[in-house]
Amino acid sequence: MRWEKIAPYTYRIPRQGKMRVDAVFFASEEILRDLEAENYASLAQLANVATLPGIVEPALAMPDIHWGYGFPIGGVAAFDPEAGGVVSPGGVGFDINCGVRLLVSALTLEDLLPRQRELADALFRLVPSGVGSERKDVRFSKKELKEILKEGAGWLVRKGFGHPEDLRFIESEGRLPWANPDKVSERAFERGAPQIGTLGSGNHFLEVQYVDQVYDLEAAEAYGLFPNQIAVLIHTGSRGLGHQVCQDYVERFLKVAPRYGIELVDKQLAAAPIRSPEGEDYLQAMAAAANFAFANRQLIAHFVREAFEAVGFTPREHGLRVLYDLAHNNAKFEEHGGRRVLVHRKGATRAFGPGHPEIPREYQRVGQPVLVPGDMGRYSYVLAGTEGAMAHAFGSSCHGAGRKMSRHQAKRVARERNLVKELAERGILVRAATRATVDEEMPEAYKDVSSVVEAVEGAGIGKKVARLRPLIVVKG
Repeated sequence: MRWEKIAPYTYRIPRQGKMRVDAVFFASEEILRDLEAENYASLAQLANVATLPGIVEPALAMPDIHWGYGFPIGGVAAFDPEAGGVVSPGGVGFDINCGVRLLVSALTLEDLLPRQRELADALFRLVPSGVGSERKDVRFSKKELKEILKEGAGWLVRKGFGHPEDLRFIESEGRLPWANPDKVSERAFERGAPQIGTLGSGNHFLEVQYVDQVYDLEAAEAYGLFPNQIAVLIHTGSRGLGHQVCQDYVERFLKVAPRYGIELVDKQLAAAPIRSPEGEDYLQAMAAAANFAFANRQLIAHFVREAFEAVGFTPREHGLRVLYDLAHNNAKFEEHGGRRVLVHRKGATRAFGPGHPEIPREYQRVGQPVLVPGDMGRYSYVLAGTEGAMAHAFGSSCHGAGRKMSRHQAKRVARERNLVKELAERGILVRAATRATVDEEMPEAYKDVSSVVEAVEGAGIGKKVARLRPLIVVKG
């Protein structure tokens, strides 16, 4: 495979073989070395994405690119329904609407440190985590679950789990309106029913953090960020329900793709035309799973507020509010380049620039908040969306640090270490269901997120606003 540098931190893979369009990826020198170490497997996946019907130039990959199912993680692709464009579950991912929510508080580092250990224990007790985790005192009937899949986070707010103001600061206000629970299988309902309000396992987490550096004063002021401020970052998605939706439709699309004349260079790219019964069914089921994920993060945010109150902070004292909540595994219709296209983002987030009508009015001047989690030992970032992202990346940016070590490899490397103790010595308290999860998620398993952010800012598809460091980590 050949590519060329076309701008700072920006590379193009010219159309070759069965590619219908060029592909573009964003990377620093360090990220290029990581890509070489994986024998450019994720770039090969990106080139495969460029073979799908109706794709709008270019196929894209963000700087946190790594190998995924079908599409690389960090992949972005837009498809034109007027040109036979397709929808591909592999371009959304198994954890539909996996995403992040940042709560910011009125508390400072000085306020929190005396209660750090007590709060870590309260969060671990009140926010279920781990494989198959559930909180038995908050359960919903099948009828209620269907309503959640239609209404998203707003349904929970109306039931008292949160504040109406929360919804204004959630992407799409916490609801994709074309959701249809009837397109979700019974098996997906069974898997999802006990899991709403839970983190799950793997790379999902809850972190209490503090703002340790501010880079852009205007944007930080607009977002309400200040040095030493306490914040909470929640990273989870649609749990077993979304996984099952993806699995169901991958199997269905593999059967129908030949009927529509779709040649798949990789079966994991299973696709159907956007304007087909199968494509429409998937989009409705995907939206229902996305609404489940918005609701899941809403319920966890409610539990977080309960935990702060359980250790003695009154609602007035903690003042926890939603700065933003955004997805990084979705497909949505958007206007780009004068046409309506279906944008797949898999391990990538929206990064709409200043003035976009979908941004909350408080943020219009500076652009949409972009939340970029790092690993549990270093830091996370808040960025702002830019005009560059709108012009060159379908309004998209990165979603995190990106793995550079497999889970198996990480566990092998961590075997002789006590990571919980190491992190505690650095002032970071970890609460986890199993040691295996901590070992799999060791900081060294991920790229340094600062390298990813360097490429994002260097390519002009995001702007640094603030950096946050972890104090408490809750994992499955």
